[in-house]
Amino acid sequence: MQESQTKIYRKQNKIYTKNADSGEKVYGEQLLTEEGKQYRNWQPSRSKAGAAVMKGVNLGISHDDEVLYLGAASGTTVSHFSDIVQEGFIYAVEYSDTVIKKLVELAEKRENIAPILGDARKPEEYEEMVQGEVDVVFQDISQSDQPEIFLKNAEKFLKPNGIGLIAIKAHSISTSKEESKIFEEVKEKLTQKFEIKKEKMLEPYEKNHLFLKMRYKQ
Repeated sequence: MQESQTKIYRKQNKIYTKNADSGEKVYGEQLLTEEGKQYRNWQPSRSKAGAAVMKGVNLGISHDDEVLYLGAASGTTVSHFSDIVQEGFIYAVEYSDTVIKKLVELAEKRENIAPILGDARKPEEYEEMVQGEVDVVFQDISQSDQPEIFLKNAEKFLKPNGIGLIAIKAHSISTSKEESKIFEEVKEKLTQKFEIKKEKMLEPYEKNHLFLKMRYKQ
């Protein structure tokens, strides 16, 4: 097992995180044990962040970081972030009261996840639940106002020079514009507050998605 990024491991063209809940799977992923340590296969077809790692993006998330995760869904990617930040914490925001039930079940087994039922467009509604500024903001929300949602949360919660990670879905923003034009417009909005450090299209794992790693300039 080779550690390719902070707490992310590679073996035979697959990526893994060290299982924080030994013996337990979250979404049917493969478990692998080496030298007494258990690892979970991070499936890039099930995770935008996992796809980005497979495409060569170093997420830059450290073991003790605090992360604000927007669009947490049932917790597939959140669980891998939980493995990475075993000495940190994740504030996981999800809008659907149905979907969040699985996220709550995950958080009951992992002490470094706080599930938050909330609308990411209205960060003021959950700001009391987020303890201070965070090191990383990650967003995976398929809405037409993806960049505006991201900026609003970064301005409220992200530390100066913090990391911004966003998976942009072109077809959620517009079905009439060219994909390249959509991405350029989104980047233009985000670079008002961020410096883009890395950008990758997520094919073949995800179609019409651009992943950005950024540094907060404010």
